[in-house]
Amino acid sequence: MDRLELDRLTELLHEYAGEGEGVAVDGDALDTPFLDLGYDSLALLQVTGVIERDYDLVLDEEALDEAETPRQYLDLVNRAFAARAAA
Repeated sequence: MDRLELDRLTELLHEYAGEGEGVAVDGDALDTPFLDLGYDSLALLQVTGVIERDYDLVLDEEALDEAETPRQYLDLVNRAFAARAAA
């Protein structure tokens, strides 16, 4: 995989944060804060751990703290994929 898409992020959130915990994350929710979608920092920490492990990425912890929406989170992860590909 060289890019994380919204549908995969949604699958991971449901799998590791609980499907009943948050609401659907779709294109309309890209700029909605995770907290408003029902996902707290623990949910994102769990998903981040899975992404780092499964895709062999190291994500910037400071930037992760600032990624408050799905769009920001996807941008961060996809920048890490691009940096790895460029190395």
